[in-house]
Amino acid sequence: MFKFNIVNETDHMSKRTSVAETVSKPKKKELEQLVVDFLTENKDKQFNYKQIAAALNIRGEEGRRVLVKALDRLRDYDVLLETSRGRYRLNNRGLILEGRFERRSNGKNFFVPDDDANIIYIPERNSKHAMNGDRVRVQLLAKRKHADTEGVVIEILERAQTRFVGVLEVQKYFAFLVMDSKFLANDIFIPMDELNGAKNGDKVVVEIVEWPEKANNPVGKVIDVLGKPGNNTTEMHAILAQYGLPYSYPAEVEKAAELIPDKIDKKEIARREDFRNVFTLTIDPADAKDFDDALSLRKLSPTLWEVGVHIADVTHYVKPGDLIDREAEKRATSIYLVDRTIPMLPERLSNVLCSLRPKEDKLCFSVIFELDENAEIKKSRITRTVIHSDVRLTYEEAQAVIETGKGDFSSEILVLNDLAQKMRERRFANGAINFERYEVKFNLDEKGKPLGVYFKESKEANHLIEEFMLLANKTVAESIGKVPKNKNAKTFVYRVHDIPDSEKLDTLNTFILRFGHKIKTEGSKVEVAKSINSLLDKVQGRPEENLIETIAIRTMSKAVYSTKNVGHYGLAFDYYTHFTSPIRRYPDMMVHRLLERYLNGGSSVDQSELEMECKHSSDMEQVAANAERDSIKYKQVEFMADKVGKVYDGVVSGITEWGLYVEINENKCEGMIPIRELDDDFYELDEKNYRLVGRRTKREYRLGQPLSIQVARANLERKQLDFVLA
Repeated sequence: MFKFNIVNETDHMSKRTSVAETVSKPKKKELEQLVVDFLTENKDKQFNYKQIAAALNIRGEEGRRVLVKALDRLRDYDVLLETSRGRYRLNNRGLILEGRFERRSNGKNFFVPDDDANIIYIPERNSKHAMNGDRVRVQLLAKRKHADTEGVVIEILERAQTRFVGVLEVQKYFAFLVMDSKFLANDIFIPMDELNGAKNGDKVVVEIVEWPEKANNPVGKVIDVLGKPGNNTTEMHAILAQYGLPYSYPAEVEKAAELIPDKIDKKEIARREDFRNVFTLTIDPADAKDFDDALSLRKLSPTLWEVGVHIADVTHYVKPGDLIDREAEKRATSIYLVDRTIPMLPERLSNVLCSLRPKEDKLCFSVIFELDENAEIKKSRITRTVIHSDVRLTYEEAQAVIETGKGDFSSEILVLNDLAQKMRERRFANGAINFERYEVKFNLDEKGKPLGVYFKESKEANHLIEEFMLLANKTVAESIGKVPKNKNAKTFVYRVHDIPDSEKLDTLNTFILRFGHKIKTEGSKVEVAKSINSLLDKVQGRPEENLIETIAIRTMSKAVYSTKNVGHYGLAFDYYTHFTSPIRRYPDMMVHRLLERYLNGGSSVDQSELEMECKHSSDMEQVAANAERDSIKYKQVEFMADKVGKVYDGVVSGITEWGLYVEINENKCEGMIPIRELDDDFYELDEKNYRLVGRRTKREYRLGQPLSIQVARANLERKQLDFVLA
């Protein structure tokens, strides 16, 4: 007999509905799900409707009548097979796919197959309690007329997330974790003996331990108490915990770092090229402590310069598989929240031993270039070096020297800038795409409260460093990947950026035609890229600038790490890697080790294993970016909390079925006008044209449209600003 798993606490749980209640008053969709679940558990057996009714505890004439109708519907949708008159079993002949489950709190869940085919809608009743990101096995249902393809989760293969962050609500006999999650609508039930010292109102991390099949709520336990909501450290730790990221560094790893000697062995210096007497500088943000890179400059002849790109030699100190390396590999990247850095490496390494601090001897992995006056490369070599930086400059200090031509080491800085600008010009001429984006930064007080907002723009000093880092990364990638036609390149880590999808380019082109613009969607990569650059230049300062730039960015593919080189479309490089930031990125450490191996004549490494590492690093990069974005959102809401009622000019930055996102021009804070506030009409989403259209008035709200808004609410818990039309 089929049995339901009901947890003992059900009687106390006001937010749950018992199965007995469900089946005594059967609803169409609930009943269909119960039938599918029962037959899935007994998938090789056949049952008549009386046996199914008995198993599901459905009694009475009305209940049986509803059941027969449900069975007929499921048969018509090909979910069930009627093997003989009145006898049913699960249809195992339907298409079975594996892939990723995407959960939404509004019940509009969907499934993304591994082959990246069209997404498949999964109603909540067919989700089997799958969580967002879970790997699942799905059976497709027969396509209904005028409806999207649907599926049913038949097995959860791998859980993606079991830990959630929220506020604890303690009642008399039980507790709940209350979340504002777009992925989980159900609060998590927590038995009283699993609170781990947490009190009512605490912000906590909860781990789901089970989700009984017929229960509405998952069951969890408190594994960490973060503190009281609203406290800055609590909220920053909550953001990290939400993404499964660490908010402290393991003591044993810190201890291992402390044991590394800080004195450089003379024998090690003797094995390296000595650049200690060559002019060398670092240029970094004002608040930086981890100096990954330095540039050296010396004149070889009236028309020839030697520029050294010197990168911290992290792998000299961190050995494969040691305690520090395992922790760095797991983290894969440093995380930069608004008010703090969560480093990939222990601070003794990132800020002291490896950091290229001025007036100190440091070990480096370097790419040395000989460049003529036109910044053309005459020679290059990759070598291990020892350097001694003469000066540490901030970007602002270097920019002042470039603009005025005055200051310490001005002649060297001006030469480096001149060479960098020539390389930059040539790179764009070769088809690199120029997306210049500003960064939103906050002035914070000692408690982390935002006092003001400012924008960090890229200027010549930033370009100077950027161009030489790009050149070093490209040269390193070419040194391994570029081989004669008849030879196979050794396995390597590339930073790849695929060409945009042709359909997305066509969609972009169709959309911009209404503004009188056009891009090439066919031809060489260079031609298409130049066409996009030309478009971005043309729209500068025009009303549609924001709109077109936003959509153009969305058209682009994502850059990732891979052993399979497809080039870097955005940079217009056939070969590209990440070599220049090993203090904050694990792929750079991988590249350093591979370089050392291959320069010493070593054989090629296993590709499949390296590809898995690349995927992990790409995934962690995205997770870190999401956390960083959330920390900015939190500070934006906190900054606007005392500005409720004020009116601002902004532009529509996002269009969804639940409302309009608007970015304020003055401070770039983004909020939402909920769809309910647009009460003059019923608005429908026109996804293809990035707009909401009123059904009766035909009034439109478009992406990039200027709007005046009034700040209505600032919800810190949800990291959300609510606006209304002014």
